[in-house]
Amino acid sequence: MNSTLEKKTYTKQELLDLYNLPLDELLKESAKYMSNDVECCSLINARNGKCSQNCKYCAQSSHYCTNIKTHPLVDIEEVKKSAKEAKQNQAYHFAIVTSGKTPDEGRDFNIELDMIKEINKVGDLKSCASLGILTEEQAKALADAGLKRFHHNINTCRSYYPEVCTTHTFEDRINTCKLVKKYGMELCCGVILGMGETVEQRIEMAMELAEIEPDSIPINILMPIPETPFENYHDKIDEENILRSMAVIKIANPNSKLRFGGGRMKLSEKNQELALKTCVEGVLIGNYLTTVGKAPEQDLAMLNELGKDLV
Repeated sequence: MNSTLEKKTYTKQELLDLYNLPLDELLKESAKYMSNDVECCSLINARNGKCSQNCKYCAQSSHYCTNIKTHPLVDIEEVKKSAKEAKQNQAYHFAIVTSGKTPDEGRDFNIELDMIKEINKVGDLKSCASLGILTEEQAKALADAGLKRFHHNINTCRSYYPEVCTTHTFEDRINTCKLVKKYGMELCCGVILGMGETVEQRIEMAMELAEIEPDSIPINILMPIPETPFENYHDKIDEENILRSMAVIKIANPNSKLRFGGGRMKLSEKNQELALKTCVEGVLIGNYLTTVGKAPEQDLAMLNELGKDLV
């Protein structure tokens, strides 16, 4: 995190006024908080599907018949292979991502700790994990295993959260974020845009992230999954409002690196490049959890053409 930038505490009205500026003015403002550095990260879908939670956007929830291919925890050798490939693709962080409310939902937590240790052996690659809601004991164990960064999104704002999930609470997610920071790990915490939230609620997301102060803020854009409650949410946000949302989140969080997450392909190539010039400083390369991204070489070529410096 770049601690040299002065962070201002904005009111909701101030951020709303920024959001409603002419787009070029808004992006010019968010660009003031940008560096030329870009972090690339990558992940492995280490355990897929059969999740007990009812998040309405998610293909992995056992509450919906999405017909995805499920699999138990992959073996450590597969994680090691994927981590080495991520390093070759110039990733800076590599994450193991598992479905489930908590790390022990699959009774695999000790194996996941061993996976983290193996990632750390690769060299010049920071370990990351997205394992669900943590207890204090689990947070400490992850830190003791050498985990560098933990990923846990708030997904949306507090006021809209009950419309997205009812099997756990917004506060459950906030508590996990606090534990991550308590035990000295970096925090990656972001949102999903386009789930039916209002503009005002996007502003609330920016403000709530500012309270959390993540090191990294992944911006995901809803890719509606057939058979989920949000399957028809194709038109809940357009490209301009995606850009506006990212710019305001960056302004409210000047010392956090915004990064493209899932759903980036809903933006045109032109707008992806515009975002990388004005508000986004990180890219998840390769495929996502249940959707397809760009080939890593395509992203690296785009970043090179934009004159970006890879961390």
